[in-house]
Amino acid sequence: MGEEKKSLLNIHSYAELARERGESGHLYHPDSEEPHGLIRMDLSEKILDLCRANSLWPMTFGLACCAIEMMCLGMARFDMSRYGFEVFRPSPRQCDLMIVAGTVNKKMAPAVITLYEQMAAPRYVIAMGNCAISGGPFATEENYNVVLGVDTLIPVDVYVPGCPPRPEGLLEGMFKLQEKITGQRYPFPQFRPPKDKA
Repeated sequence: MGEEKKSLLNIHSYAELARERGESGHLYHPDSEEPHGLIRMDLSEKILDLCRANSLWPMTFGLACCAIEMMCLGMARFDMSRYGFEVFRPSPRQCDLMIVAGTVNKKMAPAVITLYEQMAAPRYVIAMGNCAISGGPFATEENYNVVLGVDTLIPVDVYVPGCPPRPEGLLEGMFKLQEKITGQRYPFPQFRPPKDKA
């Protein structure tokens, strides 16, 4: 009769980890860098980085009003596919880019960590909007349930400020991510204007 019921809050495997990271208030940095293979070939790594930068597959993951702007980026007017940021994938195992668009609360934090851990490596994160960056207008003392920045949970590569940022802002953030991966602004330029013959 005196059996203890298992707490429903501990079902999620990353619940305790998310709580610890959220309470620490420090930016999350992995303890060690990704291990390299036995042999390093710089030329092949450079070619692979070019391929990775021009075939980013973002995850279908939006939490609030920023997600509407993120969806607009995939429409014909902005057409992110022509820049190599192909279609949004439904599963984290098919993705290498997570765009955290919206407010992350403490109930959602374990799911964010789980999705990040399930993504294919190398993986990248864009924090889109003020809520994902710092809690936004919800970062008040009374609102105890909001995570003050997704970078306390997972490592973030690019920040796109705004409330919400326009699709052009997110597109610029994706260009910055390409630049971070390859070291150059447009790895494979789509259009180069003709030089003046003056």
